[in-house]
Parts: sequence; C-alpha cells; structure tokens
Amino acid sequence: MNWFRRNGSGNGRPNGLQAGSYRKGNSRLIELRQVTKIYQSAAGTFPALRGIDLQVDPGEFIAVVGKSGSGKSTLINMITGIDRPTSGEILVGDMAVHTLNEGQMAVWRGRNLGVIFQFFQLLPTLSVLENVMLPMDFCNVHKPSERQARAMYLLEQVDMADHAYKLPSAVSGGQQQRVAIARALANDPPILVADEPTGNLDSKTAESVFRLFENLVASCKTILMVTHDRDLARRVTRTLILADGEIVDEIRHSNGQCVADDYRGRATAEAQPVAQEARHAEP
Repeated sequence: MNWFRRNGSGNGRPNGLQAGSYRKGNSRLIELRQVTKIYQSAAGTFPALRGIDLQVDPGEFIAVVGKSGSGKSTLINMITGIDRPTSGEILVGDMAVHTLNEGQMAVWRGRNLGVIFQFFQLLPTLSVLENVMLPMDFCNVHKPSERQARAMYLLEQVDMADHAYKLPSAVSGGQQQRVAIARALANDPPILVADEPTGNLDSKTAESVFRLFENLVASCKTILMVTHDRDLARRVTRTLILADGEIVDEIRHSNGQCVADDYRGRATAEAQPVAQEARHAEP
C-alpha cells in the first residue's frame, strides 16, 4: 500500500488533492493540527510552538522564515519526527506521525522523507558514493545489486559523479550539499525537508542548489525549506512566516508548482510504502 494513496480517486485530480480520504481522515498530504511544543529547563518552560495549524498539498515548495528562536527548525522537526509535539496531531499521508515509537519512526522516515541539513551530516569515513547508498542499505530499499548504480545515477543528477570515490573532506561545501541532496533522494521519497540548506554556501553555490530544488518540485516532489534568505523565499510557491512559535503570516507566490495531471501520473512511481513492520505496529 502506498503510504499517501487516497481512497476513491477518480475525479481527474491527483490522489493528493482529493478531500477527506486519507486513512487518518486528513484531506492534505501534510496536516498539523493544533501542534504545541513546550521545552522544560531549569529556567522554566519555553513554548517553541503554539497551536500550529498547517496544511501542505503535494508538489508545493514551501519556505519557512522567521528570526532565530521563532520555531522554524522545531516546526520542521515535528514533521520529520526528529522531535515530538507536547500536544496536537501530525498527519503525513496515511501516517499519524505523532503516534509512532522510535523504531517505527526511523523506518517510516527513512522510506518516506528526505532530510537535508545545513551542515550536510555526511559520514566522514565513507566515500561520497557510500554516503548516498547508506539510506538504501538502512531501509533495505532496492536490490543490493542495484544500489550502487542508483547512487551513481543520483550523483550524476547533481553533477557529482566524478567525485564518487572521494571522501567528503576532499570536496567543497557546495559539493557536499549536492551529495546530501543525492542522499536525501536515495529512497525516492515524495517529501524533502531542508533546514537552512544554503546557509553555509556562497551566493553562486546557493543559487545552484536552489535550482536543484526547483527541478525537484517540477518533477512533483514536495519540499519544505527553512531559510533566512528572503530572496530565495520569494521564489517558492508559499512562504510561512513564524514569530514566537506561531505562523503569523502566509504569502502565496505565483511560481510554478507540480500540476494535477503531472502529479497523478507520477504518484504511484514516487510514493514509497511504509515498512511492513511499522505498518503492523501502527496504532
């Protein structure tokens, strides 16, 4: 079963746009319902998120902006399951993410989300090629005999195939970020989440990385990106502005988004099933 396939599609719209037929009752690919996150410390409580409601459709490219401490990274971490809400619901496709235990979460995330970090998080003792193969090995996606070829294909897509057998320390920061994008695509996830992916890059390299994201959205991936770069934030389909743990403004842009007919043709190919063990144990 595809993890975000809806029931009863057949009205000419993509699965991700037909209302009310995900298994958990959500009508959007990603839905956050009254999500709150409160951190406890010796100094007292700190509310990082305050009753967030958010809906995301397939093929959207969303930028999340705001000052430091506004809750941007916390919001992204809720969607990826890296952190858990104090209260509220997080629904991604057919999965109630907030109900998964750690083992289920790791399997679900590995198969269905591509996460791109500001500091790349490549394993320094593995080659560029091995770093891209790692998610496939961990989640047992693709046949073992096919994984190296797929990793090379992805490296070709980000112009890094010539560096496949180098260690991460032997390539530049911009090149490492390209490798990180290839690694995030290893299991062909329908959703990519990026936390300040251009924050440590010069403007030319940042532009190159952003164009990669635009191409991925054109191929019907859904991307959520935390950024401080207001120029880049204007080039997405929607910008969310956070302040003090709340979405205080939302700006829709006229930039391109994966259209319904394109998405419908790609949905089955790009959706990854939730791992069997996670599905069996799902509440």
